[in-house]
Amino acid sequence: MAKDRFLIAPFNKGLQEDVRPWLIADDAFAKLSNAYVYEGRVRKRFGTLLMNSEEDSSVAPLYSRLRMALAAPNGITNGAGAATGTVPGAIFKIGQSFSIGDEIFTVTTLGAPAAMITTGASTTMTYDTTNGNYVFAGAAGTTQIYFYPAEPVMGITHYEQLAVNNELTYAFDTQFAYAYSGTAWFRLGTAIWTGSNSEFFWSTNYRGDNNYTYLLFTTNFKTSEMKFWNGTTATWTAFAPQYLIAGGANTIKAARVIVSFKNRLLLFNTVEYDAVSAADQKFPHRCRYSQNGSPVETEAFHQDDPKRGDHVDCPTREAIISAKKLKGRLIVFFERSTWELVYTANQAEPFVWRQLNQDLGCESTFSVVPFDKVLLSVGNVGIHACNGLNVERVDKSIPNFVYNIHNDDDGIYRVHGIKDYTNELVYWTIPSDIFPNKVLVFNYTNGAWALNDDSFTTFGYYQNPTDIIWETWEKEWGHSIEPWDSGTSQAKFRQVIAGNQQGYTFIVSAGTPRNAPSMQITNMTYVGDIVTIVMIDHNLSFGDFIIIEEAQGITNLNGKIYTVQVVDDEDTIRVTYDSESPAVPLTTAYKGGGTAALVSRIDIKTKEYNFYLKQAKNAYISKVDFCVDKIVGGQITVDSFVSSSPVSLLTEGTGNNSIIGTNILETSPYDIVPLEVSQDRVWHPLYFQAEGEVVQLRLYMSDTQLKDPVIAMSDFQLNAMVFYAQPVGRLQ
Repeated sequence: MAKDRFLIAPFNKGLQEDVRPWLIADDAFAKLSNAYVYEGRVRKRFGTLLMNSEEDSSVAPLYSRLRMALAAPNGITNGAGAATGTVPGAIFKIGQSFSIGDEIFTVTTLGAPAAMITTGASTTMTYDTTNGNYVFAGAAGTTQIYFYPAEPVMGITHYEQLAVNNELTYAFDTQFAYAYSGTAWFRLGTAIWTGSNSEFFWSTNYRGDNNYTYLLFTTNFKTSEMKFWNGTTATWTAFAPQYLIAGGANTIKAARVIVSFKNRLLLFNTVEYDAVSAADQKFPHRCRYSQNGSPVETEAFHQDDPKRGDHVDCPTREAIISAKKLKGRLIVFFERSTWELVYTANQAEPFVWRQLNQDLGCESTFSVVPFDKVLLSVGNVGIHACNGLNVERVDKSIPNFVYNIHNDDDGIYRVHGIKDYTNELVYWTIPSDIFPNKVLVFNYTNGAWALNDDSFTTFGYYQNPTDIIWETWEKEWGHSIEPWDSGTSQAKFRQVIAGNQQGYTFIVSAGTPRNAPSMQITNMTYVGDIVTIVMIDHNLSFGDFIIIEEAQGITNLNGKIYTVQVVDDEDTIRVTYDSESPAVPLTTAYKGGGTAALVSRIDIKTKEYNFYLKQAKNAYISKVDFCVDKIVGGQITVDSFVSSSPVSLLTEGTGNNSIIGTNILETSPYDIVPLEVSQDRVWHPLYFQAEGEVVQLRLYMSDTQLKDPVIAMSDFQLNAMVFYAQPVGRLQ
């Protein structure tokens, strides 16, 4: 009997969970993990590159991690390669590291001075985690010492300059501020902040004493931690503006959000010191605003002078969570409602509150993503779009997703969002433990959703100051599959970057089919074939896959992919050493320098198809043609399920020797088809014996495929599927 053919293309719907899989759209997916819908096709998730990825891979992590050059004279070794000093700050811990030239020193022991492990030949290298004292001897002579605090990246922002689209990228961890030079991070000023790993930094650019000077105002909603940077004196200045003369020094000590609006600086959700009661008072529903003009004049916020500043309290007891500008209007998000702060142009009362929605608000300060017509935000009951008139949900395809966001360990503060202009996507970090380990992906051109495995703490933007050129590119172009003439290699191109809980930063790159090596291996030990790895705040789960690279001393594991066994949720994992892959067993001690990168498993479940439901017939699928991009060395496994049963036909068929073929979809060109080697896309068939009320496909990378670096690091793009089907029997 002739088979009917059904084309499924283009793909536009993405993940759909609002109805059961047999009711979703034909081009939608019941599961879309580490892949997303883009321009009518299903594409492997974006990858990441270390910020200075053109450097040799053995030292690139040194340039891509938040670090500081220790101050002279003790921050530079003498002619004999010796130095003694103390690192700044108040956090001294295992996992911190130093570098002197290409030699890396890693802290592995708590307490009084203890030897660090080193990738080089230094004779002395001790560190005291009780006070931050370090001692080196025998290192490279007359060389700068760099210190890596290994704290989470707590904010990425930019500082406006006069040059068009040439803004400087700044970053923060829990203690320090940093700037990116174009090749590496360096400490920005000498200020030391305090705060936990959930107190992120909000920054905004606004004028200073003169309208031609720019200041960067920064807060982490920590009392007495507001500061501003002027870009010229290389210092951070404490910002605690006085709001009232009467009774003493009444000052604003903290704010959750700082925004410039209508020639004033606005502070939302404030903590204020009241001189009369001699205590800090919290005003979570308050907006404090400065005078029209300079916000750093002594009386700029004085509320007893009608020409200066004042405050306006919203008529609700909910707390202000976030705020963004939309078409010249200022939208303010509260916990469970959304308001507009309306500008009146009345000097005596310049702002009034107007409610836009009483039911939908925002839970996560950094989740708000601006568009030209709407603002997207993550609330307690959904992901919302505010157009300035009303607020409505945009996550109707995944209506229950927000309820799964982990709220313990300050989870609501860990949701960060950003817009990727180049790829027309929005990304949100999603916590399920202390640090986020997922990224929610939203294609805003067609409303398609997807979910990636990732460990990002925050997002930001970066503009490369110079072009990437062949003369200075240190790697084969195969390191990334972005076209050589793509915008990402051009100077001043705006790219999305991210940071993680170990202080690494990297560029989000849709054309890179692997994750950056952005987890430091602090230590490795082994007993037999079991390797125990200390990886501070690893954020991995049992069954995850990682690739180990650049480990010194124990080199046998480099370039191999291993399955993770979690020993504890924060610092320790195990992998099983496969003696068949390395040539010799493990025999030496770990010296440091090693990194690990998460290897993401593509896992896609289609709709439950039955093309004959109107006839009340079961469906029989004998074959599916897959149109995929030609990727040499790439492959993926395709399984099938019938009648809403979780039983794998691939597993069952293999067990009773009734399966047709291997069910492995090759993306490499076939040798027997001469033209495929020159094609961009290829059509490759797989054969099935799937019959039931419905038939569902699962496209995924198997454990075997994930352990093969060539396959695991390959791209995958699905353009279309053609089902060969026929009706059989009655529904049952």
